[in-house]
Formats: sequence, structure tokens, C-alpha cells
Amino acid sequence: MTVTTRPQGSLYTSVQNKIATVEFGHPASNSFPGELLQRLTDELNTLSHNPDVNIIVLKSEGEKAFCAGASFDELLAVDSLEKGAVFFSGFANVINAMRNCSKLIVGRIQGKAVGGGVGLAAACDHALATEESAIKLSEFTIGIGPFVIAPAVERKMGKSALAELTLAADEWKNAYWAKERGLYAKVFETISDLDKELDTFTLKLASYNPEALASMKKVLWQGTEHWDTLLNENAKISGRLVLSDHTKEALGKFKNK
Repeated sequence: MTVTTRPQGSLYTSVQNKIATVEFGHPASNSFPGELLQRLTDELNTLSHNPDVNIIVLKSEGEKAFCAGASFDELLAVDSLEKGAVFFSGFANVINAMRNCSKLIVGRIQGKAVGGGVGLAAACDHALATEESAIKLSEFTIGIGPFVIAPAVERKMGKSALAELTLAADEWKNAYWAKERGLYAKVFETISDLDKELDTFTLKLASYNPEALASMKKVLWQGTEHWDTLLNENAKISGRLVLSDHTKEALGKFKNK
């Protein structure tokens, strides 16, 4: 097992039965500071070349939120175009690492996902969830938009679902809504039920021909070869918007709550 724990969050990786389980965590609802995003990116790139791994499971710590997106404290600290582009490129790098990874990635979504957390779920090749796994794209409420994760969400759920999530920025969509639109493959009543299915599914999947699995991964992501450029360009849009007076005012209200 590889264990990395720091104030910036934690990342654990264990490999068993050809399955690599990558678990991230942070005290603030499993949100992602930039350093943790980079460590997850690096870990996925490493696992992509590991011959002892056929399948990757992506999960988060605890039984509550799956992921609250990017670090709000770091967002508040953005004060230049350069810092903005770097901040928003964090999730761009992770999504591209998931896309380019030679291993199929199965998401274990045990709780709510917001913003970048929805992007992570969408970038998984297969995602299992519980009834508590509601989703929300709240970026409009602070004057920016889900530009970095939008391509991943659209690819998995369609443009109409992306539009509905984005425009209804203050509304939670429940797990069954997300399943009907393709984000989740299955939704379970409890985490225990989720984990039973996850174990059964991944053990079976990991037993298949690794060459066939890797080839299917490429097929699933055909047409996204331009995302290395696209997601980073979209990060610059958010990086510019976060400096606007409108966004500064909105962030100030959140900060003072």
C-alpha cells in the first residue's frame, strides 16, 4: 500500500487482485487543494503503466460527501490571471489523467458531489453510487462556470443535462436523476450494498484480458484527443472570471457567512 498524508489532504493506494484502489480525502468534505489534485494526477499516471494493475477504483474517505470540488480557500486566494489558470487547471489535469490512463476506472460515489466532484464522477468509465449521491454544479452562484469539467459531464450525460445542472446552479439533482442521464450505472440504498456490488463487479472485470480492457478504454474515449488543450483553455476562462468584480463580491459574501 502507498500512503501519502499531509495537511493538504491524503491519498492512499492499495493493489490487490489486479485492482488498484485509490482513496483521496480532505477534512473539508473531501475537497481538493491544488497539491492533492497534482498527487492524484501523478498517481493515475503511474498506475497507467503498472503491469500488476488491470482496473482502478476511485473513492473518497468517509461516508458523507464524495467530493466538494476544489479548495474554497485556494479559490479565495486567486489574485492574478496566472494563479487563476493554475488553480483551475488542477481538475483539468486530473480529468486528462483519467482520460489518458490505460486502465478502466470505476468510481465509488458514496455521497454528494459538487463542481469538480461531479467532473471526477463523469470522468470515471463506470460509476456506482448510493441514494445519497446527489449532484450540483454551483459555479454560477459565485460568478464563474463549470468550464473545465463541462466536456466530461457532457460526454457522459449529454448537453441538455449539462445545461440543466449549470443553469440550476442552486439546485441538487438526486442520484436517480443522475443515473437516468448516464452519470451512474447503478444506485444503491446503502454504502454496504454499494460495496458488495463494487467488489463483485471489479473482481470480475479485473479477470478479463488486460489487452481487451485497455483497447476498450481507448474506444470509450475516442474523439477526446483535443482535451489536453481544451480543458486548459477552459481553465483560463474561469481564471479570468474569478478576478471579475461580480465574482469577488459573490465570494466575499460566502467568505463572511
